[in-house]
Amino acid sequence: MPEFVPLAERIVDAILEADPGLATETGDHRFDDRMPDLSPGAVAARVAMLRDAADALSGVDADGLDAEDQVDHGILSALVERGLFEATDVREHEWNPLHHNPGPLLHALLSRQFAPAEERLTSLAGRLAAIPDALATARAVLRDVPRIHAETAIGQFAGTAGLIRDEVPLLLEQEPGMRATVEPAAATAVAALGEFDGWLRGLLDGGDPGRDPRLGRRLWEARLWHTLDTELPAAEVLSRARDNLARVGEELRQASAELVGGPATDDTVRRALDSLAAQHPTDETIVALARVTMEEATEFVRKHDVLSLVDDPLVIEEMPEFARGVAVAYCDPPGPLETAEVPTFYCISPTPADWSAQRVESFYREYNDHMIRDLTVHEAMPGHFLQLAHARRFRAATRVRSLGWSGPFVEGWAVYAEELMSGLGFGGLPVRLQQLKMQLRMSLNAIIDQLTHCEELPESEAMAMMTGPGFQEEGEAAGKWRRALLTSTQLSTYFVGYTEVSALAAARPFGATPKAWHDAMLAHGSPPPRHLRTLLGV
Repeated sequence: MPEFVPLAERIVDAILEADPGLATETGDHRFDDRMPDLSPGAVAARVAMLRDAADALSGVDADGLDAEDQVDHGILSALVERGLFEATDVREHEWNPLHHNPGPLLHALLSRQFAPAEERLTSLAGRLAAIPDALATARAVLRDVPRIHAETAIGQFAGTAGLIRDEVPLLLEQEPGMRATVEPAAATAVAALGEFDGWLRGLLDGGDPGRDPRLGRRLWEARLWHTLDTELPAAEVLSRARDNLARVGEELRQASAELVGGPATDDTVRRALDSLAAQHPTDETIVALARVTMEEATEFVRKHDVLSLVDDPLVIEEMPEFARGVAVAYCDPPGPLETAEVPTFYCISPTPADWSAQRVESFYREYNDHMIRDLTVHEAMPGHFLQLAHARRFRAATRVRSLGWSGPFVEGWAVYAEELMSGLGFGGLPVRLQQLKMQLRMSLNAIIDQLTHCEELPESEAMAMMTGPGFQEEGEAAGKWRRALLTSTQLSTYFVGYTEVSALAAARPFGATPKAWHDAMLAHGSPPPRHLRTLLGV
């Protein structure tokens, strides 16, 4: 019978070597000069490696392991099974061009000073030189590309070309001796991206709508099971989300009446939200506002003893163009295996240059001053930034949890943090209204995710749900509809994660302070909530 720890470490190494992008993201820089190989032969080799790993893990006597190793065995087994499912059933690399975008792999080497400029430029030259082959592979394997994925990819790949043109010369200023190596590779990469752009535009001009971006019930439910790593079946997720929508809608009506007076009705909600929407940032001020709200939230967490703070660096900046088109904001932390002192990025996307004044106004009515406060809680303090900083401090006998972090736990904690801060009075009644609206959005995310992929929900019905009982601005709802088609199951992680994390928080033992319990919840990395229950003895 194999020993678990050395076996787990060998499997982790094999997974990292097979996916250089994942390795860089995790903070393992051994493969920084490589691009992922998504050719049929390489994918087949990866599948064979994962099958061997699954067989070896099934031969371990998990019951004989201590609690920490039992959890790591469960997480690694799920990670391997999910990798197999994605490569053999979903096969997204064969229809989603966003899967082939080299932007994040280049940005990771350009944006963080985890090593001297010369070392990063050497890796960058390797990656840039590999882009033409990687994009040739993409053209060879991509079939029936959904129209919405092709449209989004055109914007993101243009952003990647811009990243190479704008950022590579800045890094070369630190090491001019590297120009002869890097500049030809950069020029070839930009040319290859231009060719790929032409190929994508050809798909759109040809009028072929491509495959339906909806997965269908069988595939979506299977992916949901792998994504959530929970015992909750899809029907139960849908039922709970609908119940939560009704409950939170009533809370929002009551809070709106408290803010502006009048009866607790939908009209009163709209009046209250209109009054808050009028106070909003612009493209020029949104990043500065995010910085101010970060200071406010940090001081509030300190004053109310919510959680132990960290002194890790955080940079708040505009979202790079190659990443735009899916979400409004994101938190980009150093990988759990990163050893260098490098910052987390909290990125916010201003509106695209080609938007009409009306669409820009709609966007900022949604992302008003009070919503940005709530967003900062979610993305940064005490949400993603603080939670992931705690997670990076966790060390175990294996690196499993550095790879197998749980989306439902990470998103669930961030949504729980919003509710926690609002409940303690952060931002007063205006932020409470925005937080309740975000709760409605989270519930609708899960509903629309499932109905879109399983029941062919029409766009008009989805929009009516979001702008009606969800009280969303038209622009926000349109963006969420795109995201539901561009992704699948990710929109369900917020609601399911929140319900599970909230239940864990509510199980605080007698005598433990909220701060001590929150610290305990964040002391084990980012495991799926069902495993965290075991580790906390709940």
